[in-house]
Amino acid sequence: MNAFIENPRLQTAARTLLRLAFGFLFLAHGWQKFFQFTIEGTVAAFGQMGVPAAGLIAPVVATLEIVGGIAIILGLLTRVFAGLMGVQMVVALFMVHAPGGVFVENGGFELVLALAAGALALFLVGPGRISLDALFFKNKQADKVLINA
Repeated sequence: MNAFIENPRLQTAARTLLRLAFGFLFLAHGWQKFFQFTIEGTVAAFGQMGVPAAGLIAPVVATLEIVGGIAIILGLLTRVFAGLMGVQMVVALFMVHAPGGVFVENGGFELVLALAAGALALFLVGPGRISLDALFFKNKQADKVLINA
């Protein structure tokens, strides 16, 4: 079992899968805020949810999700963007979604919890070898686990 867990190819594949899935989800949500709901609609929704300074926060969040989603997919500054988006989701969980309970159909936190966990996992484990971070920074840091680095 240890050989399976410590297999570098499997670890690289897992990190790449995490990056592609969570990067896509963040990108899609940012795109939705800009182009489906529009920034004006997102500002109004954030205001109704009680987000302070919604006029400032909404475009920042939407931009972070688009830029960060693309960066995570590419594995570029992965830990920076994953950390920022993980914190953003934790704030959204407590500020907006916690009173709705677990399930998303009641305004709950299941989706933001999953997004937070995925982003923070990427922050901890890094992007892996198949990433622009590994290419540009050419050291093994892109493939090291943060807590062991």
